[in-house]
Amino acid sequence: MAVDFQAEIRELRSTVESIQQVSDLDKLRADIADLEQQSAAPDLWDDPDAAQQVTSRLSHLNAELARIDSVASRVDDLEVLVQMGEEEADADTLAEAETELTSLRKAVGELEVRTLLNGELDQREALVTIRAEAGGVDAADFAEMLMRMYLRWAERHSYPTEVMDTSYAEEAGLKSATFAVHVPYAYGTLQVEQGTHRLVRISPFDNQGRRQTSFAGVEVLPVTESTDHVDIPESEIKVDVFRSSGPGGQSVNTTDSAVRMTHIPTGIVVSMQNEKSQIQNRAAALKVLQSRLLQVRKAEERAAMDALKGEGSSWGNQMRSYVLHPYQMVKDLRTDHEVGNTTGVFDGDIDGFLEAGIRWKRTAERAE
Repeated sequence: MAVDFQAEIRELRSTVESIQQVSDLDKLRADIADLEQQSAAPDLWDDPDAAQQVTSRLSHLNAELARIDSVASRVDDLEVLVQMGEEEADADTLAEAETELTSLRKAVGELEVRTLLNGELDQREALVTIRAEAGGVDAADFAEMLMRMYLRWAERHSYPTEVMDTSYAEEAGLKSATFAVHVPYAYGTLQVEQGTHRLVRISPFDNQGRRQTSFAGVEVLPVTESTDHVDIPESEIKVDVFRSSGPGGQSVNTTDSAVRMTHIPTGIVVSMQNEKSQIQNRAAALKVLQSRLLQVRKAEERAAMDALKGEGSSWGNQMRSYVLHPYQMVKDLRTDHEVGNTTGVFDGDIDGFLEAGIRWKRTAERAE
């Protein structure tokens, strides 16, 4: 069946124009000009943290503008390519145009999803915590598989990551792990991964080769910024120190450098052991605790608004199944997005799930 290039190009152009309107290109260019002026200030690096924020945001906005300009330019180029192919009845040129059309559809779709990340905290970097839940050693192994999946996803996109804490299980895998993704909009992108993940497979730890179902929980938090004012009085924090441990419970150093921080009013507990000194682990634990308390505060504000509206929000906690036996499939239980390439998913190919999840979340929020 012949491709209706004109109809496809009209649809792409319409979508790109909507993206340009939502992105407010005039404001985007004005923000870039302002940040460029700030980055040229001679005293910029007197405050390294503030300088890092300015340069990181400038880099992100420049990349965002380039992405939007690039797809708009590619639509124009595709139209010219199709015109040439049709005028000269050149099958090779039209085949090239069809390949470019497929690629362009994907690029525009990804850009359209990015415009949906307009929540209050969506542009923040992300803190991701993975915990083994029901399923014993299989659950701990599954937690480690998920950790690798997210780190590989970040690596595919050249997003910097920082593993902040890893608590190893006795036999294999992880009890829990926390890592940061240091790129703007990481929180908005990854927050749809929050919930319970389920793995069904023949257990490699069962000598009778039985099928095992195991669970792991994923928590995604926005990284706090100086404007958040999440002040935690010392009197509300209990700090315990202990010796860091490695795989199999072995000690990895001979000093009590690991830190367990408990927020007494809420009972939130954060452990950090990946840094070399107690001071560094304490600072890392405080950062994660601030992010969790920020999330609690935002949840309370949302609950108060729901109460005023006389309605609640309830999304299911179990959100994705990874089945390796008796068939191979990964399926999101909220969006029904599914793929059969389980190896690819565990190697970080999760963009389809993220995009479907973001669209689903925005639709659910509009419905509320």
